[in-house]
Amino acid sequence: QVQLVESGGGLVQAGGSLRLSCAASGRTFSSYGMGWFRQAPGKEREFVAAISWSGSIKSYKDSVRGRFTISRDNAKNTVYLQMNSLKPEDTAVYYCAVTRITSPSMHGNLYDYWGQGTQVTVSS
Repeated sequence: QVQLVESGGGLVQAGGSLRLSCAASGRTFSSYGMGWFRQAPGKEREFVAAISWSGSIKSYKDSVRGRFTISRDNAKNTVYLQMNSLKPEDTAVYYCAVTRITSPSMHGNLYDYWGQGTQVTVSS
């Protein structure tokens, strides 16, 4: 019912910035939360950031708070992740996801749809 397409990943030097985008299409929920997760090689998927339907409530993984900013444009069914002051440990495949609940969630099992991911590589 819903397709998610991430974009904006790439190779960047430590301290640099990237802006990820995730566009949703198809039969989305009437209102929904969106989030970003990431998975590094050999590691489990981890929560990065999430945003409520209204955009007024945001949640972040502690290690990215202050460096990353999540936002959304509901008219475009798109969520963004602005990543500043990137560190090598931020290297991972980043996935966006949609949840049927309106509030943000750090729990991956509450998300109904997932994108294919976009690679972010931060060099030292």
